[in-house]
Amino acid sequence: MSNKKYHRAFGVYGIYVKDGKLLVINKNGGPYINRFDLPGGSLEEGETLSEAMKREFLEETGLEMEIEENIGVIDFKLPWLWNQFTHVHHIAVYYSVKCIGGTIKLPEQFKGQDSLGAVWVSEKDVSLDNASPLVLKAFEWLKTKNLGINADIYKEWKVLK
Repeated sequence: MSNKKYHRAFGVYGIYVKDGKLLVINKNGGPYINRFDLPGGSLEEGETLSEAMKREFLEETGLEMEIEENIGVIDFKLPWLWNQFTHVHHIAVYYSVKCIGGTIKLPEQFKGQDSLGAVWVSEKDVSLDNASPLVLKAFEWLKTKNLGINADIYKEWKVLK
């Protein structure tokens, strides 16, 4: 019997590549705080997956995106002490997106905003020490065009407060 208590997080995330670099955000909350993360996040009441993807990307980066492809869904499990939970089970829907407008700018800060702004990174710039599992999986997908089918499970995870 496990004494683990999982918080289930569900979100939509965009992979946007330009000149061989991936657009990521500097995360300001949750288990990925102070790491690079993919632009995206949770759905608001009544919002569709694609609506949430476009809204989250705009809020976190300043860019208007068009969805090119639903890449797939993958999940991650990792330790995270939050509220009464010991772990997070993060379910992520990945999209390939392209920019149709806007400019990268510092995001407006409001309750629930967890982006400190967007930056471009190459695969050599990221590691488990500075990036979320979502970013690492995005680079894997860029090489293989496959997200896999099994959850990525991190038995140890350091939240960078």
